[in-house]
Amino acid sequence: MKLKPLADRVILKMTEVEETTKSGIILTGSAKEKPSVAEVISVGPGGLVDGKEVTMTVKPGDKVITSKYSGTEVKLDKEELIIVRQSDILAIVE
Repeated sequence: MKLKPLADRVILKMTEVEETTKSGIILTGSAKEKPSVAEVISVGPGGLVDGKEVTMTVKPGDKVITSKYSGTEVKLDKEELIIVRQSDILAIVE
């Protein structure tokens, strides 16, 4: 099965959280926060959204930073993905 985003939606795959801090402290499950860096898997066509023209600025393969609790989580073929609006993406990591 494959997902195809519509309008200004973007499908993201969250990156793994590091298990240890830079100083070597191992984090327990409760101390971890939801990661905010993700990889763009698929991008919608853009177009007219809520009466405004939207041009898509991200592309598959980009690493992006998203709003902390944005999007809709979807599980597809044992893979966890998140569908967000392009406006929920805060920055592209270069």
